[in-house]
Amino acid sequence: MNANQLEQQAAILSLATLMSIAPGDTYLEFEKHLNSHPHRHSHDMLSESDIRIFETPDGVLSSEQGVYVAESVASKNTKLAKGRFRSYEDEDGMDDVATKHVVRRELANKEVSVGGKRDSSKPTKKSDKAKSAKEEARELLLKEEASIRERVKEIQETLTLMLRALGEMAIANPVFAHSQLPSVVRFVNPLLRSRVVGDVAYETLVKLSRCIASPLCNWANDIAAALCVIVTEDHDMLLNWIPSVDRGEANETPSLGLFERVINGLSISCKSGALPVDSFTFVFPIMERILLSSKKTGLHDDVLQIINLHLDPLLPLPRLRMISVLYNVLGVVPAYQALVGSALNELCLGLQPDEIASALYGVYAKDVHVRMACLNAVKCIPSVASRALPQDVEIETGIWIALHDAEKSVAEVAEDIWDRYGHDFGTNYSGLFKALCHVNYNVRLAAAEALAAALDEHPDSLQESLSTLFSLYIREAGFSDENVDSGWLSRQGIALALHSAADVLRTKDLPVVMTFLISRALADPNADVRGRMINAGVMVIDKHGRENVGLLFPIFENYLNKKASDEEKYDLVREGVVIFTGALAKHLAKDDPKVHTVVEKLLDVLNTPSEAVQRAVSSCLSPLMKSKQDDAQVLLSRLLDQLLRSDKYGERRGAAFGLAGAVKGFGLSCLKEYGIVASLRAALVDRNSAKCREGALMAFECLCEKLGKLFEPYVIQMLPLLLVSFSDQVVAVREAAECAARAMMSQLTAQGVKLVLPSLLKGLEDKAWRTKQSSVQLLGAMAYCAPEQLSQCLPKIVPKLTEVLTDTHPKVQSAGQMALQQVGSVIKNPEISSLVPTLLMGLTDPNDHTKYSLDILLQTTFVNSIDAPSLALLVPIVHRGLRERSADTKKKAAQIVGNMCSLVTEPKDMIPYISLLLPEVKKVLVDPIPEVRSVAARAIGSLIRGMGEENFPDLVPWLLDTLKSDGSNVERSGAAQGLTEVLAALGMAYFEDLLPDIIRNCSHQKASVRDGYLTLFKYFPRSLGVQFQNYLPQVLPSILDGLADENESVRDAALGAGHVLVEHYATTSLPLLLPAVEDGIFNDSWRIRQSSVELLGDLLFKVAGTTGKALLEGGSDDEGSSTEAHGRAIIEVLGKDRRNEILAALYMVRTDVSLSVRQAALHVWKTIVANTPKTLKEIMPVLMNTLISSLASSSSERRQVAGRSLGELVRKLGDRVLPMIIPILAQGLKDPDGGRRQGVCIGLSEVMASAGKSQLLTFMDELIPTIRTALCDSTHEVREAAGLAFSTLYKSAGMQAIDEIVPTLLRALEDDQSSDTALDGLKQILSVRTAAVLPHILPKLVQLPLSAFNAHALGALAEVAGPGLNFHLGTVLPALLSAMGGDDMEVQTVAKEALETVVLVIDEEGIESLLSELLKGVADSQASIRRSSSYLIGYLFKNSKLYLVDEAPNVISTLIVLLSDQDSATVVVSWEALSRVVGSVPKEVLPSYIKLVRDAVSTSRDKERRKRKGGPVLVPGFCLPKALQPVLPIFQQGLMSGSAELREQAALGLGELIEVTSEKALKEFVIQITGPLIRIIGDRFPWQVKSAILSTLSIILRKGGLALKPFLPQLQTTFVKCLQDNTRSVRSSAALALGKLSALSPRIDPLVSDLLSNLQASDAGIREANLTALKGVVKYAGMNVSSAVKTRVYVVLKDMIHHDDDQVRISAADILGIISQYMEDAQLNKFIEELLTLGSSSSWSARHGSVLMIASMLRHNPSTVSGLPSFLSMVDLLKGGLTDEKFPIRETSTKALGRLVLHQSQTDHSNAAHSDILLCIVSALHDDSSEVRRRALSSLKSVAKANAAILLANLSIVGPALAECLKDTSAPVRVAAERCCLHTFQLTKSSENVQAAQKYITGLDARRISKLPEQSDDSEGGEDEGASG
Repeated sequence: MNANQLEQQAAILSLATLMSIAPGDTYLEFEKHLNSHPHRHSHDMLSESDIRIFETPDGVLSSEQGVYVAESVASKNTKLAKGRFRSYEDEDGMDDVATKHVVRRELANKEVSVGGKRDSSKPTKKSDKAKSAKEEARELLLKEEASIRERVKEIQETLTLMLRALGEMAIANPVFAHSQLPSVVRFVNPLLRSRVVGDVAYETLVKLSRCIASPLCNWANDIAAALCVIVTEDHDMLLNWIPSVDRGEANETPSLGLFERVINGLSISCKSGALPVDSFTFVFPIMERILLSSKKTGLHDDVLQIINLHLDPLLPLPRLRMISVLYNVLGVVPAYQALVGSALNELCLGLQPDEIASALYGVYAKDVHVRMACLNAVKCIPSVASRALPQDVEIETGIWIALHDAEKSVAEVAEDIWDRYGHDFGTNYSGLFKALCHVNYNVRLAAAEALAAALDEHPDSLQESLSTLFSLYIREAGFSDENVDSGWLSRQGIALALHSAADVLRTKDLPVVMTFLISRALADPNADVRGRMINAGVMVIDKHGRENVGLLFPIFENYLNKKASDEEKYDLVREGVVIFTGALAKHLAKDDPKVHTVVEKLLDVLNTPSEAVQRAVSSCLSPLMKSKQDDAQVLLSRLLDQLLRSDKYGERRGAAFGLAGAVKGFGLSCLKEYGIVASLRAALVDRNSAKCREGALMAFECLCEKLGKLFEPYVIQMLPLLLVSFSDQVVAVREAAECAARAMMSQLTAQGVKLVLPSLLKGLEDKAWRTKQSSVQLLGAMAYCAPEQLSQCLPKIVPKLTEVLTDTHPKVQSAGQMALQQVGSVIKNPEISSLVPTLLMGLTDPNDHTKYSLDILLQTTFVNSIDAPSLALLVPIVHRGLRERSADTKKKAAQIVGNMCSLVTEPKDMIPYISLLLPEVKKVLVDPIPEVRSVAARAIGSLIRGMGEENFPDLVPWLLDTLKSDGSNVERSGAAQGLTEVLAALGMAYFEDLLPDIIRNCSHQKASVRDGYLTLFKYFPRSLGVQFQNYLPQVLPSILDGLADENESVRDAALGAGHVLVEHYATTSLPLLLPAVEDGIFNDSWRIRQSSVELLGDLLFKVAGTTGKALLEGGSDDEGSSTEAHGRAIIEVLGKDRRNEILAALYMVRTDVSLSVRQAALHVWKTIVANTPKTLKEIMPVLMNTLISSLASSSSERRQVAGRSLGELVRKLGDRVLPMIIPILAQGLKDPDGGRRQGVCIGLSEVMASAGKSQLLTFMDELIPTIRTALCDSTHEVREAAGLAFSTLYKSAGMQAIDEIVPTLLRALEDDQSSDTALDGLKQILSVRTAAVLPHILPKLVQLPLSAFNAHALGALAEVAGPGLNFHLGTVLPALLSAMGGDDMEVQTVAKEALETVVLVIDEEGIESLLSELLKGVADSQASIRRSSSYLIGYLFKNSKLYLVDEAPNVISTLIVLLSDQDSATVVVSWEALSRVVGSVPKEVLPSYIKLVRDAVSTSRDKERRKRKGGPVLVPGFCLPKALQPVLPIFQQGLMSGSAELREQAALGLGELIEVTSEKALKEFVIQITGPLIRIIGDRFPWQVKSAILSTLSIILRKGGLALKPFLPQLQTTFVKCLQDNTRSVRSSAALALGKLSALSPRIDPLVSDLLSNLQASDAGIREANLTALKGVVKYAGMNVSSAVKTRVYVVLKDMIHHDDDQVRISAADILGIISQYMEDAQLNKFIEELLTLGSSSSWSARHGSVLMIASMLRHNPSTVSGLPSFLSMVDLLKGGLTDEKFPIRETSTKALGRLVLHQSQTDHSNAAHSDILLCIVSALHDDSSEVRRRALSSLKSVAKANAAILLANLSIVGPALAECLKDTSAPVRVAAERCCLHTFQLTKSSENVQAAQKYITGLDARRISKLPEQSDDSEGGEDEGASG
């Protein structure tokens, strides 16, 4: 080694260069140098003193360093502590571990140097004096230490240089260094601990870490630091640096991140596969250290996953270290059994025969599952499997010990391995002796059994083995000191060995063994060892005592007679020997005197205050009692006396054991025979002596233990006393009661439990708290029952005890707590035993502690199985947790339920709890949160797996029913998860039976059932794993069908299942999955296409090794996230051809018609294709073939997709592909397959759309003829596609396309053969280019006369043109309307269809133009045009989807007017149209049309009146069947929902409408109209509304007649009610209507009576109305009035004819006039006499009434009156009245005389008879009153109209008077005179009459009057009414 640093550096660099040239040789030489260098050995030999000297500075002794260091550290701390907030802690944690040694050393050096300087600078008092002896000695020591320091420094420099060279060499050739890592690390690792070169070793380790495989080398610093920590630090510090499972972030330390970073780096590096073996071996110590932790850490899961990747049996892995560490993991975390077990099996596949012994170390583990895993793994070792194990002591010892394991399952597996071992167990027992001293009890026990078995096979080795055991005992006993007994485990093992070997001992060995036990073992300081040695001795005596009594008895007697040297030790041994003697005594003869001696000695030993001794003595006494039968009474009395009266507790306790042993020996009968039970009962109730009570309870306890179930009958008797003892005042008695209860319960049989438990549970309900408390305490004692009984009673006990916790009495509560603690105390499971306080808190306060308890349980690692008491405490908490609202709590509870079943000792222990837990787990299974459902499903699977299907008979049916339920998806999903877990638990045979049913239900008619069963396939891969892939061929079709389901949830379920299948089986079942998915890409259903693309993506992502979850936003479609490596991976797995086919299909669906499919395909493409142009170039031949095939596909969507894909191809590659594509496509039109031709057109369209305009112009000569041909193709689909192609062509070619294609098509229209296809071609181009093409086509098609084809063409084109026709309606409609009204039926039909099409294709913008044209047609002079237009209006309003309400008013008005059209057919059509128009208007809008309809009806009526010129006016449209149906809703809606004004208008309008409707047409609507009218008139509406309704009802009465009969009662009531109205108009209308109504009524009398009663009303108006009504009733229905009622009418009205009120008189007279028709002659004569008397009255009203009455009778009953005797007196009265001073009398007299003449003229045609009365009337023409004159003229006119001859005969009298009246000053008189002249002179009959009349009147008047209409005057009735009013 050169001292020159530059040369050293040069040498290091040279070595590094050589490593890159010849690494093998260079490293080999360097390694030799490393290992053989003397300084390497010298470094290891350095002592602690050498290193301390080395670390001490020059001039300072190492012994002085501590002082200075202390001082310097104190001063340094003082300096550093500046500022209030300065703190001292590591800043970088584990990252600074690299420099920790350097920092520490530099700090020390600084401190020392500071101290040294301080020391040297001190002035010495003796500087000038000679050195003292002390100083000289110090200098000598300094020199000696300096030489040592130099030597160490030399070693440091050498090793530093070597380490640096090693590091540089590794960096120079990392690949070679990587292969040498294991050997290099062996050199570097020990030096990391060195205080001399540790820092340099660490630097070298960092460089070596950089040589490991990529990307793990990125974590080189962390890996080196972690390895350094592992080598240098102690275990406790490591635990702090490794994160635990439950540690939160709050308590993280700065160094926490190191191991996490390393493991994170390892996980990332292993994502692409296993690490190279050298890298793995290098970093394995880090993983090993983590897994060696004594508890589970947060990194365990990750580390195990990494180890699972590195199990290849062929690689040189550190297998034995891996196996060892996995054994440790399995012991710490039993939950890893499955994972670690499989890893161990794989590791053992690579073990060599010489490594078997090390692999067998797992059999020495404490835990059963570790021992099982070890043996199962060892079976996988090739040499074990092939039965080629080498003979080896270590191997055979391990297997032999396992063969004798206490656990039967372990022994069975070991037996199989022992059979394969094939050798006998030798006599080398060293391994067995070593195992006897093992720390684990199970190993010691197994070793004892194994040794006994070996000795049994080789009895010759027995003596030597016993000697070895004794020597071992003596050695181990010597190691113990006063404080710590470290060897007791070994001594316990020897005791176990002696116990097990008792069988194989020979007679000659017995003295040796017994001597050893007595001389050594019985005096052992450890009580456990002593007890086991006594057991061993007793066992030996039991086995060999009978034959060797004489041999053994002297030994025991000899010792008992010996004097004690050490009293304490002697007592211990003596007790043992006495027990041995007792055990041996049972082999003595019954009458042997020695027995009595032995019994006495045993009874003495009973006083020993040791329970173990007393228990042993008790066992010894029982067999000896057969010899003491005679002394039984004395013996038992002695024991009872000692039991109840001794002052010492130990003696009383011993007496109890002795009594129990004696009773057992004497037999159960002695209890009664000697009164033992009675004595004990008496003692129990002895209140004076607590000792008696305590002793009795102890005896009770020992008897229970000793006699077991034989004592049970007495237990039941003693139970009440025991309950009382629990509440004893003395603590000792209560404690004795508890112990007795424990013993009692531990011995109870199942029958005993049944007897005891009900009474105790009943005691809980007792009101007395003491009884409750005692019952609770006894229930707590039941925790000590035998396991079988415990599992039976605890499910009943614990819930009751939990209830007690809330008792009102604190002592009962406390007892409940104690009882539960007792249940907890018998828990054998150590993990749960430690959690009892927590569990009890959960039971006591479930609200606050349930969640906490569940958390603690989940964090607990269970190694041992769970017993019945554990379940009793766990289940209530878990049950509560399952019912919590918190999802987290439910999840935890479900987890525990699942784990419980796998950990219970006996599955039957769980059975009582199933009914409690299962319903709650079912509820959790349908929880809304998926994670909770998943845990619950696994829990149910665990329950079935652990307990068998027979305990859950209803579970599978319930799951299947839930799968089929109509509930939410959540419920079905939960059931699916649960069922998959259950089927996994029940096995594949069960699954196979159910699978056909599952597949069948996937196509069930109910969507919910399909959804549920498809969801199963989502969870089967997770529960069944690899096994499920065998069933994929059966399952896949159902999933693919589900992808196209109409129901969304079913589709989602199928897709989810598909994703999971791909996730699990992409690599293993690719040939099966890929074709199914690939077929789905071209499916007709877009949903299947989308799902298939997604699944294909998943498959390709798996194959490529990418997640497919990258965000691909932004960028072009060609920018992907893939790499070339992904592409290569796909080609490797699929092959290039297959890859090309898939990518071609995928590229095509990138342009799918469905957006979601496009997006999915694009995502997959961008994720797996790195370079799109390059890839397209590679797949181009396959892609073109796929596109052409797809363009010819029968699926239209597939053709379209292919076309679009072709377009995209053109956009990307442009000119390079166009010359090739277009000729191919043009040629394709000649294909006989229509589908292929259609595909060509789609392709052309896409190509033209994608190519540039300049590119297409080159190919126009080919494109235009191709499209033209396609437009005339024989197949519709081809023409349709050609139309789209034309549209695309038009964009580029413009008018050239139209000019070259349209004329050709128009010419083809004229050809019969091609006209249809040409027309369809036109339709296609019109559908895409309406505005451009339509003006070219229409002029040719609308030429008149229109042919049927042209009309059809117009309709067909209109359908396509749509709103494009808006601007051409003026051209199209007239032509078609004309054709529709033509004579040719064929043309008519086609034109009608065309017009229907036209009106429906018009949009909102064109509707105004359309209606304008149609309304113009309605007004046309041609009836056919009017008809057609009306029809079209109706058709439009009925079928159009446009909002036409705004146009409706104008149309309705026009159509109503058209109802009076001259053409009857037009009337019918317009009526139908009106129905359709009104039907299209919303009801709420209709009332707004009332005024409009009234005006229209009025216009129509006027139009009809002008046509008819007189007579009733009826509109033809309202005489049709159902005539009112169109307009009636308008009025009805107004009546029912309009305002008051609107209701009035509606009522009036309805009346007007009825007036113009025929009676026949009206008949069917009468009820429909009348009902609403009656309803409304009954409400509180204004009088105008009522008046209008009454008016309308009157019209209906007049025209409807009998049709109104159903409404008679309502109408009558309504009219009568209206008579009382405040408004005159309403009253009048009601009165008139009531009169008309009475004609229809069968019962008139009540009505007349009511009217008569109402006449008493004070209001004149109401009275008048009632009189008017009464008049109408008697007029129309007088015949139906009974005589009595008529008489009453007469009586009531007779007095009214001279009433003061004129109107009353008039009405009364009218009514009586009508009634007179029905009077008897006598009554009539009498009445007339009274009238004549009144006529001469002085009261003018009486005179007026008399005249009115006569006038009325002359009108209504003239014949009868004329024949009466008093007739002439009446005439005289009337003549006299003409001169009365009151003009009303004169007027009425004139009217009466006129009626008389009128009657006479009708009955007597002689003209002379009338002259007298005529003269009277003529005289009235000169009356002063114009009213009288007018009345006289009116009377004359009536006579003239009836019999003109009478007046013509008397013209001389009448003529001059009439002429005078024509000049009257009063206008009404003149008008009446004109009417009278018209009829008197018969002026309308002939011109001669006009000429003749000029004799009396002027010619001008005669001619003017003759022109008046004959019907223009009022009728007689009207005259009368007027007169009377």
